[in-house]
Amino acid sequence: MKILVAGANGHTGRLLIKCLNEDGHEPYGMVRKEEQKPGIEELGGTPVLADLERDVGYAVKEMDAVIFAAGSGSSTGPEKTTDVDRDGAINLIKATENLGIKKFVMLSSIGAGRDVQALAQGNERMQHYLQMKKEADEYLSSTELDYTIVRPGGLTHDAGTSKIKVADEVPFENIPRADVAKTMIAAIQEPNAYHKAFEMVSGDTQIEDALKKL
Repeated sequence: MKILVAGANGHTGRLLIKCLNEDGHEPYGMVRKEEQKPGIEELGGTPVLADLERDVGYAVKEMDAVIFAAGSGSSTGPEKTTDVDRDGAINLIKATENLGIKKFVMLSSIGAGRDVQALAQGNERMQHYLQMKKEADEYLSSTELDYTIVRPGGLTHDAGTSKIKVADEVPFENIPRADVAKTMIAAIQEPNAYHKAFEMVSGDTQIEDALKKL
């Protein structure tokens, strides 16, 4: 499958490109800067220069599936969080719909499906971040795409175990980025994961089995 990864230069995005390539897919990594292209190629992906805040239709064209793994980053302000985490995601979703591509996997955040104001009370930065994720998720769930929304807990650089815990709500625990990437890839080809949103942390269930039991 030809699969576009938005946010391909990020930690999780790079793992997605690497894993997709190893699984025999054709990964295309969306990056914003020319100097980021060689890194995508080294991982086995084809770089695509595009900006989520602008026209991305040409990047999505002829893809079989789209993965949103982009984020504004911890060093930016609330305006950039709005531009990327909500508006950039919605821009990519619209392009996917317009071109008739059905499968879209969203990297969201644990808590984005809950009462954001109560959850992050007293932390305006986190409230805003989760609210933008929540609004992007809600837009995606209103479409006719075969979407999957993945809401991981705290992301670590630990080695993956391929064992996870998934539910509408799970405890605020950690999970290796590698397991998040593998879960997002598995969701593309698991029909039971379509039209679903779930939180996930490390657990005792193999990824494929966990998705079949959603």
